[in-house]
Amino acid sequence: MSQQVRGVVAGRKGAAVRIETVIVPDPGPGEAVVEVQACGVCHTDLHYREGGISDEFPFLLGHEAAGIVESVGAGVTEVAPGDFVILNWRAVCGRCRSCRRGRPWYCFDTHNATQRMTLADGTALTPALGIGAFAEKTLVAAGQCTKVDPAASPAAAGLLGCGVMAGLGAAVHTGGVSRGDSVAVIGCGGVGGAAVMGSQLAGAARIIAVDLDDDKLATARRLGATHTVNSSERDAVEAIRELTGGNGADVVIEAVGRPETYRQAFYARDLAGTVVLVGVPTPDMTLDLPLLDVFGRGGALTSSWYGDCLPSRDFPTLIDLHLQGRLDLDAFVTETIGLDGVEAAFARMHKGDVLRSVVLL
Repeated sequence: MSQQVRGVVAGRKGAAVRIETVIVPDPGPGEAVVEVQACGVCHTDLHYREGGISDEFPFLLGHEAAGIVESVGAGVTEVAPGDFVILNWRAVCGRCRSCRRGRPWYCFDTHNATQRMTLADGTALTPALGIGAFAEKTLVAAGQCTKVDPAASPAAAGLLGCGVMAGLGAAVHTGGVSRGDSVAVIGCGGVGGAAVMGSQLAGAARIIAVDLDDDKLATARRLGATHTVNSSERDAVEAIRELTGGNGADVVIEAVGRPETYRQAFYARDLAGTVVLVGVPTPDMTLDLPLLDVFGRGGALTSSWYGDCLPSRDFPTLIDLHLQGRLDLDAFVTETIGLDGVEAAFARMHKGDVLRSVVLL
């Protein structure tokens, strides 16, 4: 029997979100219903509300979530009722050309629940990133549930579902940061901060955090940065080169998603170094670089999708590291709020004074 729950819905472009009654159907084959315990407020949710991702309104927002599996549909074997899980938006198919080549973290055919959650009047909802977790319960594909150690707090664990995993993975997986490397991270919000933490976890010797905001730079220090650069006061490229013996960093992670900061990343890396783009640009942005410089500097220019993570591999490992005291996920939780606090959290996000607001249910 379907259930009625409360959820945060974006009804039309640019309008304030509202708490609505959401109808959650029983799970069908390959699906699961999850009782959501916590869900982070991510920039992607704001992009949905602003119509920046698609026009398939109304949206059921929220995707950085952790909770308890309540029920599963036919054929589900990977999780069972009672499991503590982190929700992910990369439920790999195991069949596409990338999966067949042994690269499931690039899966080209990830899947979501087949059934749709609806409003009380029957209007179909589009769940953010196929999850829709600003709700007391949500319906997802069972492959979107990754079982982890329940000793972790839901507020911290859920953040691995998007922003923290994206930044940490950009360093560890995409950038291949290793022991002794020099790393520069441009943009020190939640994703950039996670890239700093990931670089420290990987053993980088020098981690340079770059931002316009001194408060964010102070936070980056707490997350593992060895040096900070306020790029409103100093030229970021010159500063990074100065801090790396005149050479530039081995890996530069661009966590802003703008042409200006990407150019900084490009010229702030060492010869044969790596630039990782994890900041998300808007559709109108273009990049102009001298092709000779692209050729002459060598190395790699790459982008990072979801930190190139494989949830079934990475989430349990990172939760274990967190519980061992080696990965401070709690540091990303700036505040906890209720479902009725999401709109205000969007406003604080615009001001840049939070790493993550987390909805507790």
